[in-house]
Amino acid sequence: MKALLLASALAVTATVAAAADKYTLDASHSQVIFSYNHLGFSTTFGMFSGFEGEIMFDEGNPAASSVSVSMPTKSMFTGWEQRENHFMSDDFFGATDDDMISFVSTSIEVTGDTTAKITGDLTMNDITKSVVLDAVLNQAAPYPFGPNQGTPTLGFDATTTLLRSDFGVGAFAPAVSDEVAVQISLEALKAE
Repeated sequence: MKALLLASALAVTATVAAAADKYTLDASHSQVIFSYNHLGFSTTFGMFSGFEGEIMFDEGNPAASSVSVSMPTKSMFTGWEQRENHFMSDDFFGATDDDMISFVSTSIEVTGDTTAKITGDLTMNDITKSVVLDAVLNQAAPYPFGPNQGTPTLGFDATTTLLRSDFGVGAFAPAVSDEVAVQISLEALKAE
């Protein structure tokens, strides 16, 4: 009986896995923008790029989809080299060329026709915490022109709020806000 149950479970797992299509992130059209309050005077912005990752998208059952993304910590851009160097110093990340920031989904709760809450493990500065992204599917359609013309493509936006101190980069808080607003926008093309 146990063998029959195991075989049935494996068959269901294989069917679910087969229902999801693999999409690869388009690094040239994907970025993470973050902002924080500086001493109550201004809002400072920065971004990360250099994405790698994939989305396993199940159109018929979006809750069965998944996402995994990574980007180099040193891909951070703030528009001021001295600030970037400070963020990469031991005051904050102490980053090396090999350090990565990653997000791997653990569950997806569909909240509307094009919206979902994506819960996942965010690893940054060698610390992993569960975070929730409020996500919107902007579009799922064939790419309209150029070398990718006709390729099924997904576009998503997502937001969340993080505490720097949760990831060991909380220096100078609360003068510089511990709370960081995060905006994500990405495109992914169906893998061949």
